[in-house]
Amino acid sequence: MKKTLLLGSLVATGFGAGAATAATLDDVRAAGQVKCGVSTGLAGFSAPDANGEWQGFDVAVCRAVAAAVFGDPSKVQFVSTTGQTRFTALASGEVDVLARNTTWTFSRDADLKFTFVGVNYYDGQGFMVKKSLGVSSARELDGATVCIQTGTTTELNLADYFRVNNMSYEPVPIETNAEALQQYLAGACDVYTTDASGLAASRATFADPENHTILPEIISKEPLGPLVRHGDDEWADIVRWSLNAMIAAEEYGITSANVEELAKGTANPEINRLLGTEGNLGAMLRLDAPWAKNIVTMVGNYGEVFNSTIGEATPIGLARGLNAQWTQGGLLYAPPFR
Repeated sequence: MKKTLLLGSLVATGFGAGAATAATLDDVRAAGQVKCGVSTGLAGFSAPDANGEWQGFDVAVCRAVAAAVFGDPSKVQFVSTTGQTRFTALASGEVDVLARNTTWTFSRDADLKFTFVGVNYYDGQGFMVKKSLGVSSARELDGATVCIQTGTTTELNLADYFRVNNMSYEPVPIETNAEALQQYLAGACDVYTTDASGLAASRATFADPENHTILPEIISKEPLGPLVRHGDDEWADIVRWSLNAMIAAEEYGITSANVEELAKGTANPEINRLLGTEGNLGAMLRLDAPWAKNIVTMVGNYGEVFNSTIGEATPIGLARGLNAQWTQGGLLYAPPFR
């Protein structure tokens, strides 16, 4: 009887929310595409362009995984998810990976049974107000109405910040970024709070961005990155090392422009292993030898993607900051490819 009960418990656990089969790679190959959960639209990070093609910094993670698995970055089905629906979509198998400004936290990792495979953007929560409000610090927001996306760490951080600083606020709950901006611009709330990168992305879409201020306070740590379900280490490794390949490629000076030449062989064994000309790293992931080379060729290294989607030369205008390479004073650090 005890054995039966234990078996029943394991079966229930194995097929519960957050569980993954140990064959996601096979399922992805059979489907001919990676199902990737993204946001409902955030400029620079994940949004469809004029032709309906998804573009952006987070989108590049999805395309990198497709390039690694299929040698084709277009083999991705993008699924829009909100702060409320994203985890259900991943747990249920509606998507294979979630890549949409999601913060790595203890409870999401341990309690929701997800595996965060890395950080593609180090962020922190901020506040945006209209200049006409006459506010220069978050400490001046006592009694403000605040547009806040439900089901997010942002919602919890906001409550903590106001409580610690003995201030009150009136929440204006919203589901999507688009709804938040509509309410904020219509005057339904005094303040919009979310990740600072999201505020910059949103402000860039305004007709009058110069009339809106992002306040100086950053009130939280928001390590944003892709995640997968517990239960399939192989698939987690593929997504993890696809991101690491982009980060390492930038560190070693491998770009989409020179990768073909470097792939012929170099004096640097690490570059050779990364590009598949030495060793058998691809086979360890059940991928072809040039899996990482395909990522750099077809998607770009981390710096190329950052600069073209959200960097200082784009309307989003984000500096590298913490997202610079570790050799440049930032936090980006890929483990060795060996």
